[in-house]
Amino acid sequence: MGKKIFIVIILASIAVGVWYFESGRNISRKPIELNSNNQSVSESSGPANDGNVSPISGVACEHWNQRPIAVMQPADVSARPAAGFSQADIVFEMPVFTGANTRLMGVYLCDIPDDIGSMRSARHDYIPLAAGLDAVFIHWGYSKFAQTLLEQKIIDNIDCLTTSYCPRWPQTGVMKYEDTGHITKTAIEQAMQKYGYRTTTTFSGYPHQTETSLDSRPQSGHLRLAYPNPYDVSYDYDRASNSYLRSWDGTQDTDKNNGTKIAPKNIVVMIAQSEQIKLSTDFKARGVQDPWELVPEDERQGLDYGGIGRYNNMEIGDPWFDTKDSGEARFYFNGQEYYGTWKKDKSKLDSKLTFYNSDGSEVKFVPGQIWVDIVEPGYGIKWEQQ
Repeated sequence: MGKKIFIVIILASIAVGVWYFESGRNISRKPIELNSNNQSVSESSGPANDGNVSPISGVACEHWNQRPIAVMQPADVSARPAAGFSQADIVFEMPVFTGANTRLMGVYLCDIPDDIGSMRSARHDYIPLAAGLDAVFIHWGYSKFAQTLLEQKIIDNIDCLTTSYCPRWPQTGVMKYEDTGHITKTAIEQAMQKYGYRTTTTFSGYPHQTETSLDSRPQSGHLRLAYPNPYDVSYDYDRASNSYLRSWDGTQDTDKNNGTKIAPKNIVVMIAQSEQIKLSTDFKARGVQDPWELVPEDERQGLDYGGIGRYNNMEIGDPWFDTKDSGEARFYFNGQEYYGTWKKDKSKLDSKLTFYNSDGSEVKFVPGQIWVDIVEPGYGIKWEQQ
């Protein structure tokens, strides 16, 4: 009996070692367990918050039940600083080419900025994220794979490439011509009225908790995400405001509209597989839709790049090309780091992207902006706390 127990212990130790290696952990500090405020919340139990607060950020606001808008925005150095992010309820950031440059989608509900930009073209990975928040999807053009999906009217959207609602700023400094496109709050309202889009949200929301008291917060903390330069991101925890000051490639990130420092209250790091969309890939063998069937053969030139693939696919639960719809996640709020998982049911385009604690209950965020960084396995994620 003793020999069998010894063998079980050895096998368990090996399994733990393999998990540690495969997960790409580079943090020696044991994650702090989530506190008792994070109780299980059911997705189907109705609104996740009480009172007139944004269902996304949990912040009280006048227009708490208006429909959010999701705007595609660039990470390019020539387009920094971006306009609008300080007022976003949630922001998504992820690679738009495997292991390379990133792109963002700002989602605005409580406060739609007077000006949002620069703007960029749609990628198909962002469409289910916007749909899961019941958002109107706003973009300036699209990749070919996103175009064919959007033409099926799968989501309410505004394409600045084909409308007159989106002007251009004067081209100054290091800006490129593609960095000049933007959209105003007035234009968004006009477009939604013209297209007859619903203006009240149906999104159930993310649950929230009361933020911890000042004397319970750590003195400082630093999070670094090793996106390839110059897209690498870091966050410095500010104890007084209980937020995370964001830097891009070592430079403080600010809002072009007002000079405000970008400082989300919550950070989510999702880990998800990514690969280039190649003609040589047998998607049908994976049991998913073949993205190339959406593109006429005479329009495929330039999309494969000699077997490399021009666009990538992030496995974050889209209903077309993904084989996976869940994965590991790390959460940062109240100056602490927590471990858990994410899930987005790929059988439904508008399924909620849900975040879970290690015990399986839904994460409760601190009221305030949520910033979601989606990284590929192997990306450096380093958290240091004092």
